[in-house]
Amino acid sequence: MKNETKNIICIILVGLAFFGGYYFNAYIHKASYERAFDLDGMKLSTLKDVYDKIIFNFVDPEKIDKEKMTYGAISGMVKALGDPYTVFYNPEEARKFQEDISGTFEGIGAQLGMKNNQLKVIAPLKGTPAEKAGILSGDTIVEVDGESIIDLSIDQVISKIKGPRGTKVTLTIVRIKKDQAPETKKIEIIRDIIKVPTIEWKIIENNEKKIIHLTIYHFSETVLDDFKKAGYEIIAINPDGIILDLRNNPGGLLDKTVDIAGWFLEKGEIVLKEQNKNLDENSYKANGTASFVNLPIVVLINKGTASASEILTGALKDNRGSLIIGETSFGKGLVQRVVTLDDGSSLKITTAKWYTPNGTLIQDTGIKPDIEVELTEEDYNNDRDPQLDRALEEILKQ
Repeated sequence: MKNETKNIICIILVGLAFFGGYYFNAYIHKASYERAFDLDGMKLSTLKDVYDKIIFNFVDPEKIDKEKMTYGAISGMVKALGDPYTVFYNPEEARKFQEDISGTFEGIGAQLGMKNNQLKVIAPLKGTPAEKAGILSGDTIVEVDGESIIDLSIDQVISKIKGPRGTKVTLTIVRIKKDQAPETKKIEIIRDIIKVPTIEWKIIENNEKKIIHLTIYHFSETVLDDFKKAGYEIIAINPDGIILDLRNNPGGLLDKTVDIAGWFLEKGEIVLKEQNKNLDENSYKANGTASFVNLPIVVLINKGTASASEILTGALKDNRGSLIIGETSFGKGLVQRVVTLDDGSSLKITTAKWYTPNGTLIQDTGIKPDIEVELTEEDYNNDRDPQLDRALEEILKQ
């Protein structure tokens, strides 16, 4: 009898252990599931629930493209941040983005940016269809091919504007002139292969002095090599000063900007300061040849001077007191980094704010010139350049 009782107790204990283990395991899995699909308030379980509903209920199952749904969900999540500079690129878009920063693509050749919730032309690139058609820095784009772009991201608009060489796109822009009512214009542009220029320079001889007019158009992947070539040629000339022209330079790669700043600054001088979400600060310091450090430098800027070109302007202004001439710059004080994902897609994400060496944040405000000189549409159409003329006048005084 004792043995039978003992056996029954053993069976009960084994049963309890089995069912207890089963339900405990189920509880653990449920808790793990909820943790996995509720990341700090982000209920991915809702996303999965919607996905399941679509898979089991959508009337046209052949239209279900799971890859497209995945990328669409990611894009929506990124767009919800409300930051026009944080963008997700699917593999095809990532490939095109790489082409853009490498310096060659098909389109019209205009850099775009958001300002005051409006899509602005930062700058038309030199010699491109956009410049030839009359697009100017500061133009606000409101329509592409007659369709409003009010609810589109920058990258969606760029995608609509880009297209094969020889095809046409019509931009509706609003242009504001000083002391005049805003003007709305439709501008037709024929797309072409865009080769983004980097460096151009020439000698201006005046009063027995040799002044270099050095233009940097864009901080692309090739700009440093082009700058070095130009730099060594300029050194051989032994000039009396440099007019650094950053007008309509929409920016580009941060590391290239820091490297080029090293030609104008003493080694160890701060080029910019970065501050991340944790308020941690990181300084980028000049570490170059300092070949131009003893030359007078005057910097030309305008509404199309943005991002990386504002970094270089701020570094020269704060470290060397370089004279800044032209118009207030665009005002992009955010840093983006590109993360490449395993499937070939990529995420361009705003990771920090940047400040000039003296600690000035230029986001949305830009850099104000020491001497303000406007270049009007009439000046542009008649090949007059009062900003460059003033820069030459000032550098000859130095």
